Amino acid sequence: MRALVVEDLAPDFAGCAVREVPTPTPGPDEVLVRVKAASVNFPDLLMTRGEYQFKPPLPFTPGLDLAGEVAALGDGVTGWTMGDAVVGGARLGGFAEYAVLDAKALKPKPARLSFAEAAAYGAAYLTAYVALVRRARLEPGEWVLVHGAAGGVGLAAVDLAKALGARVIAASASDEKLAQIQRLYAPDAVVNVTGGFREQVKDITGGHGADVIYDPVGGDVFDESTRCIAFDGRLLVIGFTSGRIPTVSVNMPLIKGFSVMGVRAGEYGRQFPEKGRENADAIWKMADQGVIRPHVHAELGLADWREAFDLLATRRVVGKAVITPNA
Repeated sequence: MRALVVEDLAPDFAGCAVREVPTPTPGPDEVLVRVKAASVNFPDLLMTRGEYQFKPPLPFTPGLDLAGEVAALGDGVTGWTMGDAVVGGARLGGFAEYAVLDAKALKPKPARLSFAEAAAYGAAYLTAYVALVRRARLEPGEWVLVHGAAGGVGLAAVDLAKALGARVIAASASDEKLAQIQRLYAPDAVVNVTGGFREQVKDITGGHGADVIYDPVGGDVFDESTRCIAFDGRLLVIGFTSGRIPTVSVNMPLIKGFSVMGVRAGEYGRQFPEKGRENADAIWKMADQGVIRPHVHAELGLADWREAFDLLATRRVVGKAVITPNA
């Protein structure tokens, strides 16, 4: 089969190439999936440079989230039959024509979603769910400021926060992207962060400030967020796509009465397995019922993996880029 293989850790994806590799065989309690679509996530890019918390040994095939059809069953697997449409995820393996997953990691593909959409919802919406529901304990009617709102995890947070009854401010540095977000998900307000956003957020919220701030950007965005957060607010640290890990003097959370909360959705599930299963079930149910709907910016074949990676790396994507290995 063909697979995208990371052979060396290097900048600009120089250590990556599409190779012919043996098709894996499912072991006990495993399922072989013919991959119809696999979404590109920021951790996938970081792993090609060895800059993510999880550092698999070389060579490896990245790809966290995938959707496809059951192609073979390992010993002891029940509940699945050949050809079933499934969605699932693991830390590795999605960017290949076939992938092996633990049978327990699979769910039926949400009927309302295409294969590409199904591949796009897992990690992004799980991150948003853990952040907004588990960590921030978001209440209906609260103001949520979502930074990086055009990215995969940002757009998922806009969609999910709206579904949870919050009032949403989508933030980006691009008017074009903000227009697309307005068309797709109709947030209550949009803010272009170029030149600052503190006063805009204060004005939108009637001087109250944002109750919850969802920040996958870090850097200057985090710094200014501490100045427009409401008393008793929750500032959610999702990541640092700006490249700078910010710091905060603890007198600011003390005086302004806000909390800074780290969000690692996968680790949350590993630390609290029962809650992790509840989280996965919750977003699957919302996807299956059409309550949430991921946006796929582009679908590209395995040979065009670099274009898919570059869409995310250069922040040209609104929502998700998806690789379709068997297209």
